Amino acid sequence: MSAWLCRDCGERGQNSVNDRCGICASPRLVRHAELFSLSIAHLDCDAFYAAVEKHDDPSLTDKPVIIGGGRRGVVSTACYVARLYGIHSAMPMFQALQRCPDAIVLRPDMPKYQAASRKIRALMADTTPRLQPLSIDEAFLDLSGAERPAAARLAELAGRIEREVGITVSIGLSHNKFLAKLASDLDKPRGFSVLGRDDARAFLADLPVRRIWGVGPALAQRLQRDGINRISQLQNRDEAELMRRYGSIGHRLARFAVGEDSRPVEPRGEAKSLSAETTFARDLATLEELDPILQRLSTRVAERLAQAQRSGKTIVLKLKTSDFSLRTRSVTLAAPTRRADVIGNAGRTLLTREIDCTRFRLLGIGVTNLADAEDADPPDMLERFPG
Repeated sequence: MSAWLCRDCGERGQNSVNDRCGICASPRLVRHAELFSLSIAHLDCDAFYAAVEKHDDPSLTDKPVIIGGGRRGVVSTACYVARLYGIHSAMPMFQALQRCPDAIVLRPDMPKYQAASRKIRALMADTTPRLQPLSIDEAFLDLSGAERPAAARLAELAGRIEREVGITVSIGLSHNKFLAKLASDLDKPRGFSVLGRDDARAFLADLPVRRIWGVGPALAQRLQRDGINRISQLQNRDEAELMRRYGSIGHRLARFAVGEDSRPVEPRGEAKSLSAETTFARDLATLEELDPILQRLSTRVAERLAQAQRSGKTIVLKLKTSDFSLRTRSVTLAAPTRRADVIGNAGRTLLTREIDCTRFRLLGIGVTNLADAEDADPPDMLERFPG
């Protein structure tokens, strides 16, 4: 027996074999045996930055649009037309333009995207108070406990976002966060995919282990060295054995491999860090070139701390070399700060140690170990930086 839902008019029922809705004739039907018993969802906006730009400028609708930082930067978002050329997020801009010389490249307009994100988040919050944002364009939702099925409410939410914000979203529905997030990627753009309890294990079996949330490149390589490439190769492994071999993440490998995830959907806490960074038009190597940029970024971080009414005790320097290697360095102050000069001085100390003829393409400065604003910069504060 398979439940079904029309994503356009909301009609729902059981066991229909029709390809179209009997009420509105829409072909956009969702079918799954567990459709009306699942309540954990992941909502992901489709090519969010590019979608906002296309909504604001309809002449871009059928054009390959890339959002990014010029020829020396990287791709932040590529619309689905641009993706047909093999362009993807984080690709160096020069490579993207080699693949699609006619692409329209737009600089990111964060205030515009944040405004659209706030509208979307308000619509999600109107659907359920149990909302956990992951980023500006995606979130988990827990829709349990209501009379109407979660699937029907999600379809209605997706329609409201299209009508009121002008962009499309893709939705994954399951019984936990891990499976819901996997499902939201299955049918983009404008998708609605379901992974149930009964089909999760078989669905996961042939996926690469890197699709398990928390498995980064280093762990994926280690698993590969141990002969583990597919999730199926984890499904019958003893959890205690995996924890002995891989540490605490062995528990996640064992549970997620069979589709189990006990993490609740919970509101995201306050930001754990604030930062600013820039990619250069040309590689830079000297302190004389880099320090003025560092000080400008430090001022920007201080402004963001003031806006958030926060301060930070640990200063973090980020550098990316010309061959895309990443360096991060940090120092912890005697007391939290929100002053640009304190952040800049700490950053300069860290930066000076990295000046070794290496050429850099990116510089960033940030603060973490955040505290309340009133804890910042006491009168007797002694700024200690390692010599």
